[in-house]
Amino acid sequence: MKSAWIILSALVAGMLLGAGIEAASPGAGTASLPFIEPFGILWLNALKMTIIPLIVALLITGITATADAARAGSLAARAVAIFLVTIFLSGLMSLVMTPVLLRLFPLSSSAAAALRDGLGGASEAANSPSFSDFLLSLIPTNPIAAAADTAVLPLIIFTTVFAFAITRLAPEQRATLSGFFKALGDAMLIVIGWVLALAPFGVFALGYALAVKAGFAAFGGLLHYVLIVSGIGICVILLALLLAWAVVGLSLPRFAKAMVPTLAVAISTQSSLASLPAMLGAAGTLGVDPKKADIVLPLAVALYRFTSTAMNLAVVVYIAWLFGLELTIWEMAVGLAVAMAAALSAVSLPGSISFVTSIAPIAVSMGVPVAPLGLLVAVETFPDIFRTLGNVIANVAVTKYAADGVKDEEAASA
Repeated sequence: MKSAWIILSALVAGMLLGAGIEAASPGAGTASLPFIEPFGILWLNALKMTIIPLIVALLITGITATADAARAGSLAARAVAIFLVTIFLSGLMSLVMTPVLLRLFPLSSSAAAALRDGLGGASEAANSPSFSDFLLSLIPTNPIAAAADTAVLPLIIFTTVFAFAITRLAPEQRATLSGFFKALGDAMLIVIGWVLALAPFGVFALGYALAVKAGFAAFGGLLHYVLIVSGIGICVILLALLLAWAVVGLSLPRFAKAMVPTLAVAISTQSSLASLPAMLGAAGTLGVDPKKADIVLPLAVALYRFTSTAMNLAVVVYIAWLFGLELTIWEMAVGLAVAMAAALSAVSLPGSISFVTSIAPIAVSMGVPVAPLGLLVAVETFPDIFRTLGNVIANVAVTKYAADGVKDEEAASA
């Protein structure tokens, strides 16, 4: 929480300084860009260098961890199946609702142009492939070359097939390969942690450059982004409540009363892991067998992030919209698949780290610029509240649904 506010403060300070200098002495800010902006770009490049290894590590660890959890018993298998279905639904909802919110609450053309020019990175976006190009790109002739060329789609296909092959190996071999890619992902997280330790300086430089190019209109653009992504957060919370009522069969007043302590912890900590004891209490209040809750809820905290697919896709769709990129159905399908894998393999880390590790692979897989993420991470503090609230609500509802569908003797064998 402290680091998130420091990064946000650095962004605001950089933007105020840049806009103030350019307003007070037109041309002075522009003249200073060659001396300040490269530091921000250098910081962005340091983040980008981890993306390809992260895509491979996240996909493999996500698939193997999910498969291992499903083998743990009928209750765990049922819970994992519910995780997969519900994060798919939340991601699908986001792909529908984000464009709707952007049409209902558009950003003025001048503010959008200013924000776009300030963020830059449009040249990174790939052209939308035709259907034949899409088919031909599914199977890479050389996965190593695909990784080197940042050809993400064939790399994802190969990595997914490879991950499922790992799940069919003997336990010792499976553990060896899974451990290797888990270590690779952890190493990349350490590198990202080092890079993000310099985030206040990088974000300050990027914010300064943004404000010099876009002026005070940049503040309005970032506010619009926060409101749209937070709007998707509200939509995903409503979806979680709808599923709790219509599918799980919970009375919403009863559910809300049981969730009050959990929601209080979630808002104050913005951490699902820190909310686990309160979620166990809420599950008990709703009549869930404590033995079953002790299996499902820790599994949910480890694997299940109901809001991640929806809100991560919303960020990518917003960037695509800002740069005028038309996403094809194939790109959205690939993005949804990567978003689900990222949600299942994400770890409980500070929001600034998980923001980059989860969203950058999705953006690359959909051909959307990743450069704006360097600035958008600074305002993630506000949407992150909705992420945590939606996650804890879904965790408890899923625990109730999974527990009610498994007999006591089956759960005992899990």
